[in-house]
Amino acid sequence: MLPGLFWLLFFAGDEGSALKMEMIWFLFLSLVPVYSRGQGVYAPAQAQIIHAGQACVVKEDNISERVYTIREGDTLVLQCLVTGHPRPQVRWTKTAGSASDKFQETSVLNETLRIEKIQRLQGGRYYCKAENGVGVPAIKSIRVDVQYLDEPVLTIHQTISDVRGSFYQEKTVFLRCTVNSNPPARFIWKRGAETLSHSQDNGVDIYEPLYTQGETKVLKLKNLRPQDYASYTCQVSVRNVCSIPDKSITFQLTNTTAPPALKLSVNETLVVNPGDNITMQCSLMGGDPQPEVVWSHSPGPMPPNSLVQGGNLTIWRIHVEDSGYYNCTAINNVGNPAKKTVNLLVRLPPTISVPKGQSTITVREGSRAELQCEVRGKPKPPIIWSRVDKETPMPSGTMTMETYDGKLRLESVSREMSGTYKCQTARYNGFNIRPREALVQLNVQFPPMVEPAFQDVRQGVGRSVTLRCTMLKGSPMKVATSVWRFNGTLLAQPLSEQQDYSELKVDSISRETSGSYECSISNDVGVSTCLFQVSAKAYSPEFYYDTPNPTLSQKQSKNYSYVLQWTQKEPDAVDPILKYRLEVRQLAQRNTIQTFIPVQKMEKGLLLEHILPNLKVPQSYEVHLTPITSFGAGDMAARIIRYMEPINYPSPTDNTCRFEDEKICGFMQDKMDNFDWTRQNALTQNPKRTVNTGPPTDISGTPEGYYMFIEASRPRVTGDKARLISPLYNITAKYYCVSFYYHMYGKHIGSLNLLVRVRNKRAIDTQVWSLSGNRGNMWQQAHVPINPPGPFQIIFEGVRGTSYEGDIAIDDVTLKKGDCPRKPIGPNKAVALPGSGVPALHSPRLCGPLTFFLYVLLR
Repeated sequence: MLPGLFWLLFFAGDEGSALKMEMIWFLFLSLVPVYSRGQGVYAPAQAQIIHAGQACVVKEDNISERVYTIREGDTLVLQCLVTGHPRPQVRWTKTAGSASDKFQETSVLNETLRIEKIQRLQGGRYYCKAENGVGVPAIKSIRVDVQYLDEPVLTIHQTISDVRGSFYQEKTVFLRCTVNSNPPARFIWKRGAETLSHSQDNGVDIYEPLYTQGETKVLKLKNLRPQDYASYTCQVSVRNVCSIPDKSITFQLTNTTAPPALKLSVNETLVVNPGDNITMQCSLMGGDPQPEVVWSHSPGPMPPNSLVQGGNLTIWRIHVEDSGYYNCTAINNVGNPAKKTVNLLVRLPPTISVPKGQSTITVREGSRAELQCEVRGKPKPPIIWSRVDKETPMPSGTMTMETYDGKLRLESVSREMSGTYKCQTARYNGFNIRPREALVQLNVQFPPMVEPAFQDVRQGVGRSVTLRCTMLKGSPMKVATSVWRFNGTLLAQPLSEQQDYSELKVDSISRETSGSYECSISNDVGVSTCLFQVSAKAYSPEFYYDTPNPTLSQKQSKNYSYVLQWTQKEPDAVDPILKYRLEVRQLAQRNTIQTFIPVQKMEKGLLLEHILPNLKVPQSYEVHLTPITSFGAGDMAARIIRYMEPINYPSPTDNTCRFEDEKICGFMQDKMDNFDWTRQNALTQNPKRTVNTGPPTDISGTPEGYYMFIEASRPRVTGDKARLISPLYNITAKYYCVSFYYHMYGKHIGSLNLLVRVRNKRAIDTQVWSLSGNRGNMWQQAHVPINPPGPFQIIFEGVRGTSYEGDIAIDDVTLKKGDCPRKPIGPNKAVALPGSGVPALHSPRLCGPLTFFLYVLLR
């Protein structure tokens, strides 16, 4: 019934939103496998990813991969729609890209994934994993592509070569424009207002160099001419994708353009004493445009007792903290920056130690801790702190922290900060002296963490149960005291040896011993509590939602009946269920009709049914269902039932499916195969598709005509299958003929199979036709007779061959009542494509008990 419902939904011309149609289509796909298996009422998880954020575009690439494009800084929102019984749990994970199939450690346990202000490094493949313990988990993925365009950087490089024995020199200039972008940027070079093109004359070349950082375009000016001295602009564009505007940078090229050059007045290594005054002169020896000269100090900023005038750096009364590397850099974007470095050293090696009584620090969680190391030396070096026994960062988020007074101050310490910390001297002014180091132990005490925080304990009447409250973590890691209460009343508990848990035994479950049990565990730092709810109540029933809603209507009396279906959660955990209390109330009314449903035998997973008669068309009703045991009423479950008109299966027609509509005549992709069929035509197919395989057009020969296609290129591997499943047809004749055109061209062609799936008590798939290998660059027709005994579907299965030249296509599928054309067995009807070589044809295999007779005939 349900597949027929969705068949009508898709062919009734519903013009709802794309998202609504996608959700309806997904629900249909997820429910049909449950309806067909007949293996109990539990259904494996199904999942589908939809987008709901600030997408620039969501598209399918050449192998039917969903790509979600978003601009850097916008908000990413993905939703994972799931079905299954019981309802699946959802976990989001991500890989950096398609090159790796290993999940990262981070995950989001929610059906909606939201990332504010997404950055470029957050692009990649996102996975939604739905799992409910039935069958294998459902995993769906979508690739997120983050778009951006940075400011371009323009640098100029010049070469001079002797020509004809040094009679004259030729100068060549390279203007290198580099930018980081996604998608790849388009470069436009301009001389003044004129746009330059590659080889527009003998003096201009534009090309992309190899082995560059980011995207790069080089404008090469060969053997400079007077007209080449001009203003040049590099304009970069991603063609307004995601509304990202173009950016540009300009440079004025003259006959005096030259890279910077520097000269240093002191040696590269300068050793001084504390209190000295020093001057380092960095002279500019050349460069046009005028280079900018900058002094910098590493590590740290320039000393406050320093002064830069032009290229001169003066430091008065030098301190030990002033040591380090001083860099003089000249930049004008012509050639490489000119750089000179002075290593300023001060004598006297350092020493480091831990003050007495400070080698072990013990504090409580949430308080402040101070770790101290004493260092001596001239100059006094900074102290670098790091963790010894954990590969985790410091509280600042970095792997190391630097302090100048030797004290590491930690605010509001947590249990994760416990461990050994190492303090060591920073590099000592370039001398070949190993860093001095010392160790400090930090112990953070915290209250216990217990398990379970809450547990619902069910047991049969008269049986015993033992409750255990276990300390999972804590510092110190031992139970100092434990206190048990029943419904708030203190229980007498015998003393026990110190251990990491506390137990209480309830000898016999009854109404008097049922209730709330609480265990409070202390480790002298804090207290944590385990809570147990103990009873002999039955668990709630679980209504079965993933099957069609069985509705029987009597239109003359304006009544209908509803088949209520459910399973019982954990029926063996408590006493046997004797009956169910059923309460039915029409919505918007207060009156409730109560009845009892007796139960003879109850098993886990057993589907129970009860017919609700005499319901008024088209009213909706609220249903409460409560299990009853010898203990009394159990947990109640509620649901709303609504009137639905019964819908019959569609019947086959004589119409031909040419796949011109996006709904592809109600065909659907099998969720259990390896990849999907692709709908395309000559205008939408990948222009870089592998040559010598696949059709250039559909059977009509027009570029607008569509056909279904399997792509054999990577990541497909040998034996991968793609299955296309028709709607479910009701039987109205004894014999049918399936006619279709196929295109199997390429030296690595695998197989094309036709199967029939018959719906009875369970689904049975039977292969009725198969063809393998290269059949030439032409469309050919096959006629396959079938005689299904019940409602049926037809399945086209494409199997990937040994390599990538193995694309297969189908078009113009017809299902007709009656026999296929009766002619002698001969070659299939073929439509040859211009310039194709036609190999000899072999008869396809005939297979399957459903085949009444099979000829591959000329129409």
